[in-house]
Amino acid sequence: MKEIYHALVLNMHQPPSNLDDLWEQNSWEAKEILFAYDRMPRTLWAYEDLARVHLSMSGTLLETLAHPAFQRRAYGVVDCGTLLWALQNSKIFEILGTGYYHPVLALIPEADWDEQIGRWLAFARHVFWRERFPGFWPPEMGFDERLIPHLKRAGYRYVMVDCDYVDPVDTMSWQELRYRPHLCEFEGEEIVVVVRDRDLSNAQLSGMDHGWFINELIERTRWCDFPPLVATATDGDNGGWFRNVNPLANFWNFFYQKALDEVRAGNSPLRPTFIDAYLDRFGAHGRVRVRRGAWNTDTHHGWDFHQWQGGQMQRDALARIYDLSAGYHRLDERARKNGDGEWTRVLREAHWHLLRAETSCNLYWGDAWVWKTHKDLDDVAWHLGEASAMLGPEPPQPPVAVPVVTEASQPTAVEEASLQEAPPS
Repeated sequence: MKEIYHALVLNMHQPPSNLDDLWEQNSWEAKEILFAYDRMPRTLWAYEDLARVHLSMSGTLLETLAHPAFQRRAYGVVDCGTLLWALQNSKIFEILGTGYYHPVLALIPEADWDEQIGRWLAFARHVFWRERFPGFWPPEMGFDERLIPHLKRAGYRYVMVDCDYVDPVDTMSWQELRYRPHLCEFEGEEIVVVVRDRDLSNAQLSGMDHGWFINELIERTRWCDFPPLVATATDGDNGGWFRNVNPLANFWNFFYQKALDEVRAGNSPLRPTFIDAYLDRFGAHGRVRVRRGAWNTDTHHGWDFHQWQGGQMQRDALARIYDLSAGYHRLDERARKNGDGEWTRVLREAHWHLLRAETSCNLYWGDAWVWKTHKDLDDVAWHLGEASAMLGPEPPQPPVAVPVVTEASQPTAVEEASLQEAPPS
């Protein structure tokens, strides 16, 4: 029986204050979300020898779960402190780095990437009591090759990417391209890319039977002449499949526990693995390019980031983010030359409001939530005005260009054909 290595990846994110708001307005939904988090370690504790789960948890979610006031509020429903302690179990959970405020990094100014990445690292090292995080999860899987040097500087070994955007540089079969880690290079910096299987991930999100999943893995990897790594990555706290409290109808009890039981009994080719451990054993092979894009959302494919910039109000908010980000970085550079002063505190206030304004959910929900971006940007503009008055006026600056995907940026005929992927032979 050929072994099939499986990397289970779950993304978990709650926007700033969202759990607090839900607790007031829809307490059952807030409890369902907390139960979904708490169910993981409770289900997997008895499978420490087998269970291998990659978790990406946004900084704003960790901030909420670690806050004493929220912990007091949730106590009696879920003990958030004990939950965070349980997630420190490095035998079961490999924590993936991400952006603190969960921005679509490929859409926001590059000047803000390092701070989004660095703030998450600083907080997560404290929460999870570890220094090293080998893998990176781009929020919404919004990847751009320009991220590679930033991720390397932050110490990441690999990054997750969606299969629909990966193009081989070297000759590869369909199976090699999808079920093997590869190397991707940008401006002299190189990182391992781990490819998410979009079809199997869609099934993971919506609900699937263990037998169907194993049969699908066997068929898809039948012609692999190498140890296949199948990565399935979805949200882990959205949808009834993960939130359902019925043990006969949720991912952990109905699917994953059963899968582990079959592995333990010697009846399954499935081998749950950490990606880092797989790379240590088998390495990465072949070179690829990764086109700019995000994962699919509802009816949107993801290549054009339509869910986050499809409407005029979303594009206007992004343009304002670019404008105020450029203003902040100009003032910050001037402030550094002038040394510490009251402007230092004022600019720190402007900075975290700017980063929070870039939260993906504010743009994802379009007209309904875009006001949250502008509310933070109003604070940014106010604090920049204060700092500017302290530092003195700056010379006029040219308008900031915002890289928005347009009709001219649609896929080429070759790229369009790749979207209609042939099934494995």
